[in-house]
Amino acid sequence: MWADIIVFFGWFIAVYMCIIIAFYSIILCISLFQIRKGYLLDYGQTYEDYMNEIYTKPVSIIVPAYNESAGIVQSVRSLLSIHYPQFEIIVVNDGSKDDTVKKMIEQYDMKPVDKVIRKQINTKTIKNVYQSRILPKLFMIDKENGGKADALNAGLNLSHYPYICSLDGDSVLERDAFLKVMKPIIDSNEEVIASGGSIRIANGCQIRDGNLIKVGLAREPIVIMQIIEYLRAFLMGRIGLSRHNLLLIISGAFGVFSKHWVLEAGGYKTDTVGEDMELVVRLHRLIKERKLNKRIVYVPDPVCWTEVPESITFLRKQRSRWHRGLFESLWSHRKLTFNPKYGAIGWVSFPYFWIVEFFGPIVELMGYLFVILSLFLGGIYIEFAILIFLLSCLYGSIFSMAAVLLEEWSLRKYPHVSDLVKLFFYSLTETLWYRPLTVLWRCEGIWQLIKGDTSWGEMKRKGVSE
Repeated sequence: MWADIIVFFGWFIAVYMCIIIAFYSIILCISLFQIRKGYLLDYGQTYEDYMNEIYTKPVSIIVPAYNESAGIVQSVRSLLSIHYPQFEIIVVNDGSKDDTVKKMIEQYDMKPVDKVIRKQINTKTIKNVYQSRILPKLFMIDKENGGKADALNAGLNLSHYPYICSLDGDSVLERDAFLKVMKPIIDSNEEVIASGGSIRIANGCQIRDGNLIKVGLAREPIVIMQIIEYLRAFLMGRIGLSRHNLLLIISGAFGVFSKHWVLEAGGYKTDTVGEDMELVVRLHRLIKERKLNKRIVYVPDPVCWTEVPESITFLRKQRSRWHRGLFESLWSHRKLTFNPKYGAIGWVSFPYFWIVEFFGPIVELMGYLFVILSLFLGGIYIEFAILIFLLSCLYGSIFSMAAVLLEEWSLRKYPHVSDLVKLFFYSLTETLWYRPLTVLWRCEGIWQLIKGDTSWGEMKRKGVSE
């Protein structure tokens, strides 16, 4: 009896992984086609037409900041140098305990202003609104701590323009990133209501005064593996899903939204740690219920460079938090799952995120435990263990290598061949150490959900700009 149960257990894991591999293979093929098609069309395009105010849409850039003293000045400096005709910057200090406010006031000569804020969404108390004397389109809100979502809502209330961009306080944008991320919105005649760009890792890059000087790799293996992970998530997963309007996530680090639709949806939800995904899901739900032809897209080329954890302690907290946020978004909108009313979102996106993204770590952990158990049981179980290990390598390392190759084939952000070779060989090791760690951390996030843990898991930043 026990032998039959263990064999069934092994077959279940193997079949599950085969289904996931098949799905990822389809996504990879779609991504290969789409990214190359887009690059052939856009290659060499200067975007000069989009620098004309007649064609572009003004954007309010909202930068929530909590203890971002190490990088906030450089991030704002980076934003001030972007190539875009009309924008404003709203830094929202969310009750920082460091000298974020002091640095902004001193660096940009900011003064308190009497400004009426239209309270379209309730937020924590706002202490002061500042405006730069030298840069009239630069504002800062100083408010009580309420979390990232609350800070974004405060910025939304103050914003003056029809499109808003959420941007992390430690981020550095490439100068033409806004022209590229706004292109599908401008070209679609408002059919596209949200557009997200790629997030790349700034650790190891040379950044001076908020401008990217040289792209490079960090020395820490944990950072290199995150680079590979980001390439895989953005270049494979999001391109494939975006192609058919199935995208449920636009990264909170860099995304542009129609202000009208964000307000229609009720702003950012403050009782979740995954406010970026939850908003996108709510927008999908809203447009489906109103039977409107609106789209949410991902654009691979506009790049935002951001700092990631360099220690296992902070990375563990981040991944556990992300998994909790995933569950909160899926559970809040669980009625979409397999609901024909919501079309492909209900039949494809939600089942994918439930089965692959949320429950995937549990099945993978079961697979690792099965492999370890098989070493003691011997016989036919060893054969199952080898099969599961090979499937794990295909599921993990092979697709990660494909993402690295896709990077070289299309975007080519890493100028040195040695960097790509290093990324390629590191991706071979993913199944052996990095993926098991992330699986454990994501399972830990599920355990935290069961316990009712709602902690954020603060990340200590050192700043990426010189």
